[in-house]
Amino acid sequence: MPPLDGPDTAGEPADPLNPLRHAVRLPPRPGRSVDWPGWAPPEVVEAFGRIGVARPWSHQVEGAELAHAGRDVVVATGTASGKSMVYQLPVLTRLVTDPRATALYLAPTKALAADQLRTLRELDLPAMRPATLDGDTPMDERDWIRHHGRWILSNPDMLHRSVLPRHGRWAQFLRRLSVIVVDECHTYRGVFGSHVALLVRRLLRVARRYGAEPVIVLASATVARPAEHACALTGRSVTAVTEDGSPSAGRTVALWEPPLLPELTGENGAPVRRPASTESSRMLADLVLEGARSLAFVRSRRGAETTALGAQRLVADVDRDLVERISAYRGGYLPEERRELEAALMSGELLGVATTNALELGVDIAGLDAVIVAGFPGTRASFWQQAGRAGRASDEALVVLVARDDPMDTYLVHHPRALIGAPVESCVLDPTNPYVLAPQLVCAAAELPITEADVAAVFGGRPAAQLLDELVEDGVLRRRPTGWFWPSTREQPAASVDIRGSGLGQVALVEAGTGRMLGTVDGASAPGTVHPGAVYLHRGESYVVDDLDLDAGVALLHQEEPDWRTDARSTADVDVVAVRSRSDHGPVSVYFGDVRVTGQVVAYQRRAADGAVLETVPLDMPAQELETRAVWYTVDDAALADAGLDPARIPGALHAAEHAAIGLLPLFAICDRWDIGGLSTALHPDTGLPTVFVHDGHPGGAGLAERGHAVLERWLRATRAAIRDCGCRTGCPSCVQSPKCGNGNNPLDKAGAVRVLDIVLQALAAH
Repeated sequence: MPPLDGPDTAGEPADPLNPLRHAVRLPPRPGRSVDWPGWAPPEVVEAFGRIGVARPWSHQVEGAELAHAGRDVVVATGTASGKSMVYQLPVLTRLVTDPRATALYLAPTKALAADQLRTLRELDLPAMRPATLDGDTPMDERDWIRHHGRWILSNPDMLHRSVLPRHGRWAQFLRRLSVIVVDECHTYRGVFGSHVALLVRRLLRVARRYGAEPVIVLASATVARPAEHACALTGRSVTAVTEDGSPSAGRTVALWEPPLLPELTGENGAPVRRPASTESSRMLADLVLEGARSLAFVRSRRGAETTALGAQRLVADVDRDLVERISAYRGGYLPEERRELEAALMSGELLGVATTNALELGVDIAGLDAVIVAGFPGTRASFWQQAGRAGRASDEALVVLVARDDPMDTYLVHHPRALIGAPVESCVLDPTNPYVLAPQLVCAAAELPITEADVAAVFGGRPAAQLLDELVEDGVLRRRPTGWFWPSTREQPAASVDIRGSGLGQVALVEAGTGRMLGTVDGASAPGTVHPGAVYLHRGESYVVDDLDLDAGVALLHQEEPDWRTDARSTADVDVVAVRSRSDHGPVSVYFGDVRVTGQVVAYQRRAADGAVLETVPLDMPAQELETRAVWYTVDDAALADAGLDPARIPGALHAAEHAAIGLLPLFAICDRWDIGGLSTALHPDTGLPTVFVHDGHPGGAGLAERGHAVLERWLRATRAAIRDCGCRTGCPSCVQSPKCGNGNNPLDKAGAVRVLDIVLQALAAH
């Protein structure tokens, strides 16, 4: 890791008058270009030359050589390193040299596929015939694409709902399929990633039915163990290319912790920090006034708009001519609006842009003077994707991480080595999750009967066989000597399988006054996000929920711009269903296994923009059951007593340790704190001891609790450090308070949490 410009002050009190916690300079890296491979057709090389690529970087040719030789490959290099050429070069070579060959490109978003199409059209090779296939593609264009398209740019949803269920209509394309590109593959994680992993297996099985054995090329941001993730995603052996041969500008990375505001108090009298969005507005305004082309990454669409407006107001006080050179950029804009903003930013017409992560993936924006990241984006991979937008070949650049009121942010700004120079997180997915595997098996059986060979070679063996037998018992599938069959010739099950949700159905969001459907939310999350009275943001517009009917799957909303937001409050009980792993460490025992979580949203809070609680409103929502997986630990009462924790303090100490642990798990597994839940109790009926649970928030689990179990000691050490390093006295949102706590963050004992974690860590280290 590069030297720090100041001492690592972990464990020392931070200077309240200086929000800059650390500044680290990352030196520039020269590029390493190589010759074009001899097999690349002259017209392809000339096409790249026309768009300014005289010679490729070393990693581009390394990956392209592997794909050209018929080996599956994943390229995991930095932002703006030219990963696209790793698949473009071999695909274009196939299309030019074999007039019958076809290729399929899969992106997680429609916007990314549209950007890829624009790049391919600039290459201007008639043999390509590229076309986007998504939900917006008209039916007559789909017919043309089926018969004439050679490089189809699509997304997993379209493959799942349209192409594979009707693969007979796509037989000509699938028979000639030579390359499958999976772009931004690090986004395929958790439940969505598990669905996509099985979707890729379905695609390969159907392609094999038509005689095709396509090569797979995957592109990813820098992630831990990219080959392992690519293998899990595809079910095949994949070679990783990770040595980046592209040049990189020098960057200074600053870690900034906004000050506590003594005049404001939050829940239970906790101190409140200046919001990261407010701090980012001030920084963006200062950078624009200095003439620096800058991006501010903000976590929400509304946040992007308010950050841009705040910067405009500050700039107007100094130079009104600069106000028009600041804008917001987010999802929901029309494609032409996005292109116009991108061009204005690249040309320098726009100096400051506040954006959501819409500018993180794939969009060709790089070479800026500064990037502000308003709140850690959840993963190191995303942070470096965003930071990579800053830096020209010859000029130094600035990247600032502005901490939010969050345990993860607190930990990172006080421990720069956990962010800069540390390996990025692992992508976690679990294709054997029965809540994912079962519906995917049904979809596969509807496409082609599933054989015994398919069970063993494609779908993972025994877990799939057990689920197939259950599906037969339930009358969903039929078993014949040759395999498992979908009984209907008219209905297609794919339409009812949501690959991006929990599998518990969708709730339609309907504008009450007009009957216009705004969108959908996952049925499992609906009570917490669209309960009556909730403020819901959709495409930058604010709505308030009037009614939620879970049985009908409908929520009614009206448009309103309140000056407050809402946070749901819920209760939960956890029952242990099965223990998969147990280890004893003196006074501490650690478990991983299956649990049943019974949760109920019981109230919501209205909060002002500064976080102050305005009102707590009770709700009468039905309880929901979730079968999932958890990691948990127990601590002997005697050990707690020896540490000076009397019985009255134990609930608050465990509760605070649980909250902080949930906030820090995303440091070790790519997830959001909203993907996981927890429970702590001084006496759990299934363990008979003080217990802390952390569980996956998805049916069957998404591999997050399992990852936490695997790195438990490292995870809990980081949790303890985040609590210890926070400058508050008794606990705040930066350490032990949680925005999703069903008990209103009460009781919480910050000092007690440190003592609990000391007991656990000492026990783990000693045994």
